[in-house]
Amino acid sequence: MSQTKPINELVDKLPTSNVTVYLLRALDSVAPGEWENLVGFENTIRAVTGETNNKTVKKIRDRAIDLYSDRSQGYQQALWIYQTVDNADTALGAAAMANKIGEKVGFLSFLNKLTPKADTIQTIDLAIKLVAELIAFAKMNGSPAIEISDFKAALSSYHHESLIRMAALVCVDGLVPLGPDFVSKVQSTLGGLNPSLLQQNSTFQSLSNLIPGGSTGDKLGFIGASFASVQGWMNNFVGSRHLTPQMFLGNLKKYVDIADDKLDYVAAFLDMTTNYFEHTGTQTVARRLIERAASEI
Repeated sequence: MSQTKPINELVDKLPTSNVTVYLLRALDSVAPGEWENLVGFENTIRAVTGETNNKTVKKIRDRAIDLYSDRSQGYQQALWIYQTVDNADTALGAAAMANKIGEKVGFLSFLNKLTPKADTIQTIDLAIKLVAELIAFAKMNGSPAIEISDFKAALSSYHHESLIRMAALVCVDGLVPLGPDFVSKVQSTLGGLNPSLLQQNSTFQSLSNLIPGGSTGDKLGFIGASFASVQGWMNNFVGSRHLTPQMFLGNLKKYVDIADDKLDYVAAFLDMTTNYFEHTGTQTVARRLIERAASEI
């Protein structure tokens, strides 16, 4: 893991208007009132703590930056995980969409650039993103071991950026490309997956050393167990909100011009043009740092 920029710089430079932000705004109806696009580190401190005293804000800021700089604390590694999950998908999309910021983004013009993923590849992507969330959660909590049970228990209390990230995972990586029965489909695919297919996944290659297990087969077992542990949460999330691909896409259409009848292409489009894991992950790490710093000063 290379040295990252200071957390205050990363939060200061978060975008306020791009396809990722449009996507996250579209999820407001899925998780109403949970996400605010907090940009700017001092602004985030004031929003998270309610603090108005400039001197106190500075103390919190300095302590949070110190905590992030200390590699033994795990915050840098957590953010690296969030960044790594998005890197493969967004390289092309970021360049292609650079001149579209601030416009209603046209989808049809992208059809010739899109390559929808096979269901098996999409399943692997979804499962690895979930495990990445689990590992980042453990790193931010300073856990010496990666415990599935701890993450499963914490999911019920997810809020703010963390909940909207899970909502995006469910909608963008589950519902849209794999359909309403994506949970059972993923569970079934993982159960019969050849470990060699997992080894071909670039995100797995990057995160492999952090995933528990001595062999690729062991790591696949851990990934499968992780997904199995949260399938109840995912099914409840979808069922309690009456989520369908069409409902989500209807909300997204307020910001992005997309075609309903090409769901696999929509999934590829969102893969290529968004980095919701990195964006909300940066905000989650910042919130956790600020909350801890505020309690320590």
